Amino acid sequence: MNPADNQQNETAELSVIALRQTLEATARQSGVSPAKLEQMEAYMRNQFRYLGLTSPILRKATKPFLAAGVDADGDQLMATAWKCWQQDEREFQYTATMLLRKWSKNLKPDSLEASATHPNEPSVEALITNKSWWDTVDSLAPWTVGPLVAANPELVTVMDRWIEHDNIWLVRSALLYQLSYKERTDPERLFHYSALRADDTEFFIRKAIGWALRQYGRQDGEAVKRFVAEHESRLSGLSKREALKHLS
Repeated sequence: MNPADNQQNETAELSVIALRQTLEATARQSGVSPAKLEQMEAYMRNQFRYLGLTSPILRKATKPFLAAGVDADGDQLMATAWKCWQQDEREFQYTATMLLRKWSKNLKPDSLEASATHPNEPSVEALITNKSWWDTVDSLAPWTVGPLVAANPELVTVMDRWIEHDNIWLVRSALLYQLSYKERTDPERLFHYSALRADDTEFFIRKAIGWALRQYGRQDGEAVKRFVAEHESRLSGLSKREALKHLS
């Protein structure tokens, strides 16, 4: 899908123009102070602008918009998410992640990976690698990537590519996509990925390794402890602390 055609695919219910009107009106009604805005932006290292909506207010304000996605197909959902990604204020990206999480079952397998021939078309990968930070990536990885891979097992080959990628956010996504799987987790792949990136010096990758292992530890704590012991010399202190946080 050509992004230039997105306007044609925007229904009245999933209108990002209407969404902006709603969010801006909500921000005015909430009486957000300049000091609060400055605080929110500083927390995200001044990488993004904000309207100043807290999470509970944003969820309430976007409820009708999110509900309108019920009949949208994968292309419509991705086009809408991509339009949200083009907006300056971070609340639009948060709304996009909520939309894809709510209707992940409507996405198609080809929604996941960017096309080699059309890399600028909407895809989950494009969302992960644009305006990237932990807040959006940590929503997309377990709640959009995860369900897509679970519904389309052949997509694990995409995860196998991402784990060795130069982009840290794709690596983090590959580590975290099974976060909500619980007993459906593929431990062999989780441990393999963690071992592949055990020597990484990037904070967000080290943290993700520990987080993914800690989560699986709720299913099989002994397996996690064995893995950490076997890779003691390679895993960072951060990864080990996170992995073993709730294991005696």
